[in-house]
Amino acid sequence: MAIPDLTAHSMAAKYAVLVDVGYLYAAAGEVLLGAKERKEYRVAADELIQSLQKHAMERIPGELLRVYWYDAARDRVPTVDQRVIAQLPWVKVRLGNLNARGQQKGVDAQIRSDLEALARHHAVSDTVLIAGDEDMVPAVEAAQAYGVRVHLWGVEPPFGTNQAERLVWESDTVEILSADFLRPYFNRAPVPVPVTPAPSPAQVFAGRTVKPVPKAPVGQITKLGPGRPHVEEVGEHVAQKWILTRGRDNIRDLLPGPILPTVIDTELLIEAEKELGHSLRPYPEARVWLRDGFWARVYREFDLGVGISSK
Repeated sequence: MAIPDLTAHSMAAKYAVLVDVGYLYAAAGEVLLGAKERKEYRVAADELIQSLQKHAMERIPGELLRVYWYDAARDRVPTVDQRVIAQLPWVKVRLGNLNARGQQKGVDAQIRSDLEALARHHAVSDTVLIAGDEDMVPAVEAAQAYGVRVHLWGVEPPFGTNQAERLVWESDTVEILSADFLRPYFNRAPVPVPVTPAPSPAQVFAGRTVKPVPKAPVGQITKLGPGRPHVEEVGEHVAQKWILTRGRDNIRDLLPGPILPTVIDTELLIEAEKELGHSLRPYPEARVWLRDGFWARVYREFDLGVGISSK
């Protein structure tokens, strides 16, 4: 009787990591910081994801297909952090809705749907599931029926358990991520400190000298860019739209500034060009004015004074 060659099978084996971010953050925030709400702490999500990938690679046979990152946002408009995470390689951000009371809607359904689909299409041989809700049990059972092994990971609880007992029973393996494993990626949010009132325009510009604008040679037509007041006004308008659509909590993640993440800075430029009706790319100084207008509006919203871009 011929001995089956398992090499091809093992080389083709793949696994996915499915993360219920609401569970992961809430459980870690509680055990590490005693926090009850996400706004009480900050998470180095990109570093945390890399650590989870490495942890899975050391324990699960095969090749990583991708990390599925299930989170929620108001009206499904991604936050600054979620936009940055979505740019990471091998990471797929899935967003449910966050209602007015801060409750996630539709996240569990997305996890169940993806887990079953991955198994049904034989896309993976194993899955790591970081979750705690008993609602996951039917999807775990369905995936197992298609031959997929489900490895349940949880967060160390301060006491008792933070995962449904039946979910633990139905999973193929169970592992608890220790507080020490998660601690480097969670930090308490800084407490806002009182600031001095915003200076007046006269105070801001006091002592500044105006550089003369060199005149173009006779007969040469100068290519004029947009005026600074108009560009700053557009920057403020874009900032106002962001505050209205993404909420104060999400905009606060950009503070203290004035450096914008590359993804957000590019989006600011695109939105401003739509408002202006032409490109700002030939005018580097206009991009600085645009950021100044953006930060001026954000700083007024949070009573932090006048923002001046460092770029």
